[in-house]
This record gives sequence, C-alpha cells and structure tokens, in this order.
Amino acid sequence: MTDTLLPNGIKDGGGERNYFKKGCNPFAQTGRSKLQNKRAGLNQEIIKQMRLRAGAENLLKATSNNKVKEMVLLELSYCNSNLQLLMGELEGLNSSVEVYQSTQETANIPLIALGLKETKEVDFSAPFKDFIMEHYNEDGRRYEEEIADLMDLRQACRTPSRNEEGVELLAKYFAHLPLIESRFFSPSRQTGIFFTWYDSFTGVPVCQQNLSLEKASILFNMAALYSQIGTRSNRQTLNGLDEAISSFQKAAGTLHHLKETFTHTPSYDMSPAMLSMLIRMMIAQAQECIFEKTALPGIKNNLYALLKMAQEAAKVSEIYDHVHQYMIQTPIKDNVPLFWSTMAQVKTNHYRAVAHYFVSLALLDHQLGAQDDEDQQEKALSQVYDHIPDGRTPLDILKKREDRERIGKAHIRRAILCHEEALRVYSLCLHLNKLEVLQEILKASLQRSLEKSSAHEEEEEFTDYMEAPDIISKTEHKAELDIPATIKGPLSVFSAKQQWTAPKTIHICPEDRDLGFTLKGEPPVQVVSLDPLCKAAEDGLKEGDYIVAVGDTDCKWMGVGDVMRLLKDVGEEGIDIQVVSMMDSNSAMPTKSATFCGNIPKTYSMICLAYNDDDNHPKTNKVSKKSSFLSWGIKNKLKSTSTLSLPTADHSTAQPWNKPHPSFPRCSSHNNDSL
Repeated sequence: MTDTLLPNGIKDGGGERNYFKKGCNPFAQTGRSKLQNKRAGLNQEIIKQMRLRAGAENLLKATSNNKVKEMVLLELSYCNSNLQLLMGELEGLNSSVEVYQSTQETANIPLIALGLKETKEVDFSAPFKDFIMEHYNEDGRRYEEEIADLMDLRQACRTPSRNEEGVELLAKYFAHLPLIESRFFSPSRQTGIFFTWYDSFTGVPVCQQNLSLEKASILFNMAALYSQIGTRSNRQTLNGLDEAISSFQKAAGTLHHLKETFTHTPSYDMSPAMLSMLIRMMIAQAQECIFEKTALPGIKNNLYALLKMAQEAAKVSEIYDHVHQYMIQTPIKDNVPLFWSTMAQVKTNHYRAVAHYFVSLALLDHQLGAQDDEDQQEKALSQVYDHIPDGRTPLDILKKREDRERIGKAHIRRAILCHEEALRVYSLCLHLNKLEVLQEILKASLQRSLEKSSAHEEEEEFTDYMEAPDIISKTEHKAELDIPATIKGPLSVFSAKQQWTAPKTIHICPEDRDLGFTLKGEPPVQVVSLDPLCKAAEDGLKEGDYIVAVGDTDCKWMGVGDVMRLLKDVGEEGIDIQVVSMMDSNSAMPTKSATFCGNIPKTYSMICLAYNDDDNHPKTNKVSKKSSFLSWGIKNKLKSTSTLSLPTADHSTAQPWNKPHPSFPRCSSHNNDSL
C-alpha cells in the first residue's frame, strides 16, 4: 500500500487546489488492505451478533411464556454458534502472517505482525462548533475547514502506509489529541462524541466519550505498524536486519509506554497481561533478527565462533520459551491465537536444536592442537556449560578425544530430538501448516543434523545413553525496549518529573578509531555497551548516561547520527563531552476516569501522555493571517576463513496536511479557561 494525496476540495485565492497528506488508499487491493477490510467486516458481524444475543437475553428475562422461552433459547444458541465461528475467523486473520512477510528469493523463518485496531468514523463538526459557540462565544462556522482537516487526519490514520511515513501520520494525530482534549473536552460537560474501537483479538467494541481510549488505541496501532515494518524488512541484507531489529524494539517500546501510561484500559488487547505478552514477543523477534544478523556474513568454522553462535541460538530459544510459557497462562491463552503459541513453541525447539548442533560441530570437528591456546579454549568451553556430567572438566573434554567425541555425539542426538519435536509441533497447527517455507527450513535443519550424526557413527559402537548438558544462553547484543522519540522525545526525558545529576565532563580519546562505547536512541542519545577498560569509563562514563554536549555543541536535541558525526572526526587529542545521569524518582499517582464497555461502567488509571510533533511541512504559496488551533502549543521537536550458513528455503517470487489554518477562537472575557 502506498500513500496517496487527495484533494481537500478547498480552493485558495488563486483558484488552485490545496492538498494534504492522507494515509493509504483504503481501496488499494493489496494483501494487507484486503486483510484489514475483512477484519472490519468481521467486527461489524460480531457486534451484530452481540446485539442479537443481548436482545434475546433481555427477552428471556422478561417473558414467562414457555413457548417464547424455547424460541429465545434456540435463538441464543444460534447467536453463540455464530459468534464462535466469527471468533475463529478473526483468529485466522491474526494467524495470516504470510501477507506481512518480505518476498525475497531466499525466505526466512516467518515473523508475527500485529493487525491494526479498527475504529468507527467520528464526526467532530457539530459538537465542536456548538462548543465553540457556547464556551468561547465565537461562531463555530468560521472553523469548519480546521475541523474538517482534523477529521481527515483521523480518517487517514485508519489506513496508514507500512513505512515511517505511516508511523509519522499516527504520531501527528496522537500529538494533537492532548491539545484537542484541553480545548474541547471539559470535565464538567460531555461533548456527545463517542470513540469506538474494536478489540483486535476478540472483535468486541469498546466505546468511550473521552480521549483516553483514542490515545491508547493510536499507540497500539503505532506498535502494530512498527511490527509490520519489521516483518516486511529484507532479512537477507544487513540493512534490512537492522531495520527489522529497530522496528521490533520500537514496537516493544511503544507497547511498554502504552502499558505504563494506561494501566486499566477497557479493551482486552490493551490489558496489562496481554501487553506484557506482546512486549515479550516483539523482543523475542528482535533477538531472533540479531541472531540472523550475526550469522548472515557466515559463521567461521572454528571453535570460538561455533560456541558463540551456540550461545546466541540458545538465547533466542530461551526468550521464545518464556513467550510460550506466558501465552499458555490464564487469561492470555483464552484469546491469543493458537498459531502464535505454536509458532513460539516451534522456534523454542528449533533454536535449541541449532544451539546443540553448533556445539557438536565445535567438539567433533575441532581437536586441541599443539598450536592452540589451551587456556582460551578451556575458558570458552567453560562458559557454555553450567554443569558437565560424570564430573568432567572442560579441560578433560578438550584433551581426551574419547570424551570430546562422546559429548559431541550427545549434542547432535539432542539436536535431532529438538528438530523432530519442532516438526511435530508444527504439524499440529492448521494455520502453521500453510507456511511451507517454515516446514522446508525445519526439514533442512533436521537433515543437516542427521547427516552430521551419520558421519560420526561407527558400526560396532555401543549405544550411548549420555544426555547432552544444557547450554548457557548468552548474547553480545541484547534486544531492548526502544520508545520512539515521536511519543517520548527530549521533553519527556528532560522534564520536571525526572531528577538528574549535575553535568559531568568526560574526556574521550579514540583508540584505533574506537571510542569504547556505542550510542542508541533518538534525542537525547544514550550510552550503551561501554567497555569498562576504555579511557572514557576510567574517566567516569557509565552505561545509561545521556550525552548533552560534545565540545561546545549542545546535543540534547540531536539523534545518534548527528552525535556520531560530531565524534567521528575526533583526533588523537580527544574531545570533552558532557553527560548527565538519571536519578531515581517517585512517579505521581494516576488519576481516575470513567469509561463504558458493553453498558457496564468501569474505571481505569490514566497518566497523560507526553506528545511530540513534526512541523517540518513544506511551505505553500497560500498566505494565512492566522495559525491553526490544531498546532497551538506544539514545539518543533523532530528535525527529524571457511564459513557455515543457516538452512533456508529457496523461492523465486514475483514480487499534506500542510495548509495554514485560522487560529483557535479567543476566550471570552468572562471565561476562566486558559489556552
């Protein structure tokens, strides 16, 4: 799907049309749009059946006629059957991951993307114009164009493009919501505007009169869009894998921000338990991409590289095992698609098998030679095992060929068992069976292990029942939450809510063009992966510090790229940087707000979201005397040896909103509201 520019129908003084940017064309016939349109249709059918069921239940309570009761019970049974069928279809949509995958010649193991939440259209026109007249004592008709543009922006957010522009579109609308809330949503008066959003897992609608549900749902869709960008990335290239890793980490960060900000949302898909599971799943997929990135250039066929890859694979398996265990717990298991939990279980076994396969290669194919560093190999092997059976030591395994081969064969046997278990679990899920690419990768991995086992079998060898020890999981690059700057930004970091140390000066000197640390995040930039032996660490730099200045340049508002450009050309004399550290602080208590879900009043905690906006709009020729009330208060924050490879399946596959607006109406002299 691509963005489209549609005319807003408003002409300027020169008679030329102005254009504003909208989201995807809702009529585009792509796989993703068809899936989303089908989801919208299912949501309508679900709400229809729920209304029929509610009416039948009310009639059952009200009537005393036995014949009528029999007819109503039959109708209830029919409605419940229809709801089960519709829920099954919705689960099928959530299991349709193939439409989100990248189509490349060599396919990877599929990843899971979240579907966008659906919503009903909202008409702001009459309520806002009435409020402007009654509250601000101005003619609401003067602001019809601005209200129409707001409605157009919201409508565009229903079909965002699957790229950064789509995320920015959602972020733009999200940034306007606190401003709209402060101007039109009075705590002492209801506007009559109802925001309806459908649960992405159950299809059940949730309706609310304030903007809290609207904010939370937009955040959820931003996370869903990031997950779709991650699954679409070309994971056969380093740039594509970097994009996938970043997207999944941002999806997890957005969901975490949603979970921490809206603690009692009425929609099941945004409940704390479900959000925790989704965060874990996004982190697991990011870690899987990190493993693929490590393996993409090729795995050196030496003991150290093989043991390292074994621990990396074990880390992926461990995280997916945690995700699977979380998915099968109540209440998650009742609504999470079976496809998801089965996929997590398959990947748990697959990557565990890969880990044992790499250890077997390291032990069977590499013997301790006279030129090898015995101490280094012993250290590397000791970090792989937590416990070695029969009281052996890592040095015993390295020196004794018999022990080395025996444990190596035990690892290859365990790899075969895990591969077979992954294929068995795969065969149990109907939706998973449609992913032929996954089946081919699993079979290729099993065949590779079987061939390795056959190569080291001896005809007169006795059966060995020794079990391979567990492999300690370890990674050099751990997937982490990354809250995008569009919803966090420097103002939410450098705010009155946080406590900071005084800026401290660190002198950094590159050694062989290596600073000894890496940077992450949007403005402000944070220090990660710090080498404890580098000069900066000795000078007091710590992981988690925020860089606020490089030399004489203030960089609180700079991203990683800008800061790296400042540090790139540092000479041997080095340069001074200033950093600050965040101190522990107590967060404020959330406020309470009422909502309605199925006519049942509920309460939930809501902490106001920090907003961010990008005012980098191309200028138009039209001159306006007033600025839009939609942009009041928004600050421009965004400036804007032999190698081994993993088994793959080979397939050849074909493959403006910038118009100036009048200002917001002035407050009347007798009004105490401030804007």
